[in-house]
Formats: sequence, structure tokens, C-alpha cells
Amino acid sequence: MTTSTPPASPLVLGAMMFGTTVDQTTSFALLDRFVERGGVWIDTADCYSFWASDSGLGGDSERLLGRWLAARPGMRDRVKIATKLGAEPLWAGSWPERRAGLSRRAVRDAFAGSLERLGLDSVDLLWLHQEDRAVPIEETAEALAELTGAGLTGRVGASNHPAWRIERARAHARAIGSTPIDALQLNATYLRVRPGTRPPGVEHRFGVLSEEQRDYAETHGLEVWAYTPLLGGAYDNPDKTIPEVYDHPGTDRRLAVLDEVAAELGATRGQTVLAWHVAHGVRPMLGGSKVAQLDAAMDAVRLPLTADQIERLDAPA
Repeated sequence: MTTSTPPASPLVLGAMMFGTTVDQTTSFALLDRFVERGGVWIDTADCYSFWASDSGLGGDSERLLGRWLAARPGMRDRVKIATKLGAEPLWAGSWPERRAGLSRRAVRDAFAGSLERLGLDSVDLLWLHQEDRAVPIEETAEALAELTGAGLTGRVGASNHPAWRIERARAHARAIGSTPIDALQLNATYLRVRPGTRPPGVEHRFGVLSEEQRDYAETHGLEVWAYTPLLGGAYDNPDKTIPEVYDHPGTDRRLAVLDEVAAELGATRGQTVLAWHVAHGVRPMLGGSKVAQLDAAMDAVRLPLTADQIERLDAPA
């Protein structure tokens, strides 16, 4: 008897806390279950998770993924690995004032470290973790061109960057005949923050997906990945409160519609949020620490929303 391979899931597994607050046994169980359920993309970063590590520096998440891949022969052919660079502290306690940044040398050195920790010759997607105004974006684009040209990464993306910087980087990449940025990673959920505010944990000025960034991505065919789509569980966990930045009349209207559609689907609020992202072509990211959470999210991204349900979810201001 053969076991059929499940269709590829649009969900991204975030490995941010793997190797620090999520131990190896639990991390391996989550990774195994993710692949079993059709998961493909695994996301990490060279700085994960410096704030929770004994050293005050990152690298634990990449090292854990490297151990998992080494312990699972053939797994590299079944998954795609994405990592990020640019936000690692220069020394313990130096973030955010002193971080690696995105100069040509910093990109080259950081990426070499990531490959070593992952135990890989290449990754499938390399992200610029957060913008670096001290470096011309053209220099960063040229550093990425060296990596794509050498076959060390198949794609390049940008997290926490304004749209105009992405456009300049893409234009320069095209001018020098290299692979342009084709993906954005930003904070995005169903609720909207009050203007001029950012959700807790979003340190980056351009970290929350804006209408301009969304329009830019849709117009130019860039993929969008959404981090923290579930507000840390606040949609469904009564012990967690929705952050104060979402406290405005629009939230009440959106939650009312969310509850209606969730009831129609027989799903939770959080599952409906994930399904709504997928309906709009966005890849939601899950950073959970329990297999049950992962299973619920894997079920959610396969929920079929009707055109009417999408329209109703989109409608509240």
C-alpha cells in the first residue's frame, strides 16, 4: 500500500523560537507533522532568537533546523528553507542600535554563517530582515546578485521595508541582470491598527502591511507572507486580550463579521483569519509551539471561503 502525498500547503512554519523556548523534541515533532500535512516552506533568521538565547545572539533556530535536516535523510528535497539576515546584534545587548545591517560585506558574511548553521549549500529564499538606511539599497541589491548568481539562493525577498525601497532594489537588480526581490514579509492580520500605531513586538517602522505595500505587491506580482496573523492567539484564547492598538470602532465591526463567517464555516476566529489570508493570495505564517495548534492552522488554510464570505469579511472599514 502506498501513502499519497498531501497537496502543498500555503501555510509557512515559523521557526523563530525553535532551539530556545521551543525545545528540540517539540521542534522536531512540529517539523515532522508540518511536512506530513503537506507543509513546504519553513522560515527562520540568523538572529533567531537572540532575546531568548543564553548568549544574547541568534543562530539557535538555524542550528536546530540543521540538526533536523541532518536527522531526516531526503527531507531537504521535500521542504523549502527561507532565512533572513541583517538584524543580528553585533554583540550581545547591542540591538537595535548596533546590528549587522545590509552592506555588501555584512550580507556576504551573515549568509555564510547561515549556510554553515543550516548545514546547507543553498537556501530557497533569502530575506532582507529589516531596512538599513545607512547603506544604499543598490549596494544591498548587488550583494544579493552575487548570491543568486552563484546559485546560493533561488529567490530574494524583503521584510519590513517600505515599498519605494523595494522598487529601487528591484529596478537596480533588473539593470544589472540579476534576480529581483519577488516577496514581501510583513505583519498582517484581519484587524487593523489605529493609524500611527504598531502592534506589540513590531519594532520596524514599515513592519505592518499597508494598503500601499499590498497594492505594490499585487500590481507587480510579489508574494506576500504575513507574520503574527493570529495576534498570539488573542482571537480565540480568552486568557489573552487583543492589543490596545486595535481598540477602535472598526474592530467591533470586523469581529462581528468574523464571528458570522466562522460560525458558517464551523471554524474558530483564528482559523477564519488564516483562510481569509489565503483567499487573498497571502501566505500566513504560524509560530506555534504545540502540534494541536499546527493541525488547526493546517486545517484552516484549506477552508474554502465563498465569494460572498470574502466580500463580507472585506467590507467593514
